[in-house]
Amino acid sequence: MKCSTPEWHQRLTSTNDILIERVRGGEPLPDGFVLAAHEQTAGRGRLGRRWVARPGCSLTFSLLLRGPVVFPATASLPMATALGVATALGVLGIDVQTKWPNDLLVCQRKICGILAERCAPEAVVVGVGLNVNTRADEAAEIDQPATSIAIEKGETYDVREALGFLLPHIETWIARWRARGFAGLQEAWTQRCAYVGASVRVRDGRQERTGILQGFGPAGQLLLREEDGRHREVWVGDLSADASENT
Repeated sequence: MKCSTPEWHQRLTSTNDILIERVRGGEPLPDGFVLAAHEQTAGRGRLGRRWVARPGCSLTFSLLLRGPVVFPATASLPMATALGVATALGVLGIDVQTKWPNDLLVCQRKICGILAERCAPEAVVVGVGLNVNTRADEAAEIDQPATSIAIEKGETYDVREALGFLLPHIETWIARWRARGFAGLQEAWTQRCAYVGASVRVRDGRQERTGILQGFGPAGQLLLREEDGRHREVWVGDLSADASENT
């Protein structure tokens, strides 16, 4: 896959929503099409969270992948994208951890979130929200610990240039994912992933599970050893450290 020259807009509600509408409307957009916005007014994260970006603050874009879309193979697509972003940030000297299934953390503070959505029998849209120039006071108002490239590096960056810098790294990791699925990502993902071997809590709606994060299955599913010794595969949920272990 080769990403297209990004189609930039000054303001959009949600790059994922708009791109999904265009695909479902029959627009012949190619594999690797990229839609980006300087300002996003109704962006969405996982589990119904909002991701609103003011101009020049966050990099918000969506990438279209065309081809056979089969679950559970696509469960690891956000993980491939996350590894691409993590690799790029590493070039800048920012030490990044992944957090299952699709977040990036710097010192336990979120810097990037990813949302993949199937929009047609053979099309998936992957949305990325990366904090580029978010200030420390703005990060403090977010409902979870957050950081940005500017906070970590002490300087601001042009979001268009940031996207151009990210895309080749994302292309590389998605190519590995397309060639081998999660098997092509597993070693790198596990090495970077937060909480491996630690006690964790996974929430999915009203359901909550705790146990030891032992690793990841062949499609990227989380492998949890519960308190009673049983092993469970977890496909979706919000992962966090089990605070009860530290009290």
